[in-house]
Amino acid sequence: MTLLILGLVLWAGAHFWKRIAPDHRAGFGEAGKGIVAGASVLSIVLMVLGYRMADGAVYWGRSSALTGINNLLMLFAFYLFAASGKGTRVTRAIRHPQLTAVVVWAAAHLLVNGDVPSFVLFGGLAAWAIAEMVVINRAEGPRGAYHAPPIKSEIIAGVASLVVTVVVMLIHYWLGVTPWG
Repeated sequence: MTLLILGLVLWAGAHFWKRIAPDHRAGFGEAGKGIVAGASVLSIVLMVLGYRMADGAVYWGRSSALTGINNLLMLFAFYLFAASGKGTRVTRAIRHPQLTAVVVWAAAHLLVNGDVPSFVLFGGLAAWAIAEMVVINRAEGPRGAYHAPPIKSEIIAGVASLVVTVVVMLIHYWLGVTPWG
């Protein structure tokens, strides 16, 4: 569990760096992006290794119904992530679609993984995403004007979401986790 928690702390620290210590982060210039990227990769490795090694009480397991809900939520999470890049209409209602996607992703995984390591990993990343939204909102103030994107952006985001969902499901299957109900 130590590696898992260390990975979470490193992930949050790397991503909060720009908001908590903007002058310090700015002092690194473009190299700061590399530091954040390196810390992010290392934190993911630590979280994956820590999660796979962690042991804890199990409160509920996977069921067909929860797996189906999980898969739909994952499709929505990937859509939110794609929406942020394409500026789709959902961004009118959701200011931080990528961070909201992390919260949806975490909730979806908690539905089918009711054990302590999952609470730490997925709950920790959801808490980070929510805290990040609060910090960004305080730093940036009210959001700017909304401009409706062309329908082409909506279609691209939808198709990209489907493709990424299938690829991620195949990767899960390859790793020995069956994502289907």
